[in-house]
Amino acid sequence: MNILVIGDIVGKVGVDEVNKNISKLKSEYNIDFTIANGENSADGMGITKSILDNLYLHGVDVVTMGNHTWGKKDIFSFINEEERLVRPANYAEGIVGRGSTVLQVKDKRIGIINLIGRVNMGGTYDNPFIIADREIDKVKKEKADIIVVDFHAEATAEKLALAYYLKDKVTILFGTHTHVQTADEKIYDSGMGYITDVGMTGPLNSIIGMNIEAALKRFLTQMPERYSCAQGAGMLNAVVFEIDDKDNIVKKITRINNK
Repeated sequence: MNILVIGDIVGKVGVDEVNKNISKLKSEYNIDFTIANGENSADGMGITKSILDNLYLHGVDVVTMGNHTWGKKDIFSFINEEERLVRPANYAEGIVGRGSTVLQVKDKRIGIINLIGRVNMGGTYDNPFIIADREIDKVKKEKADIIVVDFHAEATAEKLALAYYLKDKVTILFGTHTHVQTADEKIYDSGMGYITDVGMTGPLNSIIGMNIEAALKRFLTQMPERYSCAQGAGMLNAVVFEIDDKDNIVKKITRINNK
């Protein structure tokens, strides 16, 4: 089983990069299942139904979210019906949408869990460690053979801590949110595959996807400045996790950095 994870999709440039490259990537790496983080796909904040359907059409199987889940308000009109759209499970109890899902792929059942960090994330969220256990129990009851976690978090230490906490409980833990791909991919002794951040799929000449001039003005003056997505050439960051079909553990991790 080969799982392709596409890093945070930022704006139209990011969506276009997925559309242009996903078929080739799936063929080259013999991909069985594709996950993409889409919380920045609609103008850098949130997702729309048309973008979601477009990603599905081009071959994304599951879209995960993060701190900008509610960036486009029309998400409330479709999130409950979308089995393949997963928002952080450690939002407050009773929030719309789902924090995990289980899908059949060939002869395997894949459980996907989305969590959000609490360090420097600007919100009040339930404990991701405790909620991870709850969601793992949930997908196991739904007979998941492979469990994949997208941890949308800022702090490397928090991501690593969750990795050590979950290394005997899940198949893959990957980080999103920082928009910079890390070179620390690792397979733990338990067989869990890990990377601190998958990276970004979006504008190449940007500051983590945003317009350079606007971002610089904020840093130089500390005055409010509206962010907007950069335009121009694109890039695609992704990771392929190769899983042994016999014991459902990761045996190889390949980083992709297309510019």
